[in-house]
Order: sequence, then structure tokens, then C-alpha cells
Amino acid sequence: MDAMMDAQQVIAELARVADKKKATTFAGFFKQKPGYGANDIFIGVTVPLQRGIAKKFITLPLPQLLLLLKSRVHEHRLTALIILVMQFEAAKTQTQKAAIVEFFLRQRQYVDNWDLVDCTARRILGGWLLDKQETDAQILYDLARSKSLWDRRIAIVATHAFILDGKFEHTLKLSTMLLLDEEDLMHKATGWMLREMGKRDEKVLRTFLDVFHQRMPRTMLRYSLERLDEKSRKKYMLRK
Repeated sequence: MDAMMDAQQVIAELARVADKKKATTFAGFFKQKPGYGANDIFIGVTVPLQRGIAKKFITLPLPQLLLLLKSRVHEHRLTALIILVMQFEAAKTQTQKAAIVEFFLRQRQYVDNWDLVDCTARRILGGWLLDKQETDAQILYDLARSKSLWDRRIAIVATHAFILDGKFEHTLKLSTMLLLDEEDLMHKATGWMLREMGKRDEKVLRTFLDVFHQRMPRTMLRYSLERLDEKSRKKYMLRK
């Protein structure tokens, strides 16, 4: 990549493929309220197009990525995060990976919608913690106790990396912590992680459900049951 490439060139590339009709559709699809995309602007660039552009700018320096993250344009922030994931997965050393994780955590106030969390939490934070000491995973519990919906979603979605590696402890502990969360987006995310866990070990999921299904928010429960047989789904949904 040309050493002179910067955030403005990413913005220009995105503007070149922007679609006003899609922008209207995207704006209607994403909820917008205080603390939840309230100031977002959509320009109508699909995720596959963003990924293609991100590949061209994979070596964009972190200060330039920060400029994109500070933008009100949703696609600018998402493209920046796609680039950050690509940089993390391409990093050759633990020092490089650590710098990216530190940047992600330090700038996470800009990771303020569900798609932004979901494209980064597993791959960056979860991927980083997977081969670290158990004490390093304390960050997940700190995030899960945050007042920020997005911090809490980062915590539970990051455990997907552990699930894919056959490790369920953090998903189970965090799901228990988040049972009383008031946000629907957290109900969906937690149920999603439980479902992913159940795809790999249905017995572990059923054990969790047997204990907690009567207390789980309905949306969380419904998401967690999606891969079970119909009889089991009905049993748990009836709270029996």
C-alpha cells in the first residue's frame, strides 16, 4: 500500500460505492435512540463492499483508523473495525496483537452498535484471550459489569472464540451474570452464545437450561433453544 494512503482515501472509496436507497434501508434497519446509534449517518455501502475496500487498506496506521472511528458515518466506523480485525489476524507477533487489542479496548466507545461489536469482539478480544492466562479473562467480567450495553455485549460475544475452541466456562458464567440484564440486545446476544455452545455440546446447554430456563428473559431463552428438537423447545418455553 502507498505510504501516503490515509483515512480520507478510505472515505473517498466508500463514497464512490455509496447507494442512497440502501442508506435509507440501513437507517430504518438499525434502531436509533440515545446511546444506540442516535447520531449515525448511513451512506449505503454493503458489508461485502466494505470488506473489499478494507483489504486495500489493511496496513492503515492506527491513528488513521481512529479518524474513521470518530466519524458519524456508520460505514466509516465499520470499515475501520474490519481493517482492525484483518490487522489483528495478520499480526506476526504478540506485541503487534497486544497493541491492536489495547487500541480496541481504549477506543471501544466508538464500537457502539451491534454489528460493530459482533464483527470485532470474538476475533480481536476473544482471539487474544484464548491462549492467555485465566486471570487475563477478568476483562470479560469487568466489561460485563459495565453500565454500557456495548461493553456487556463485547464481553459475551467475545466468548464465541472460546466456544469454537470447545471451552464453555466463560460463556456459562457470563450468561448467569447477564440473566437480569434489561436490554433486549443482550438477551439476543446471550441466547446466541448459548445456542452456539449447544451446537457443540447439547448436554452442557441442557444442564444450564434445566437450572435457569424459568428465570431467563424470553428472548434469551428462545434464541438459546433454536437448535433443539421441537419437544424440548416447547417444554422449556412453557417454563416447565
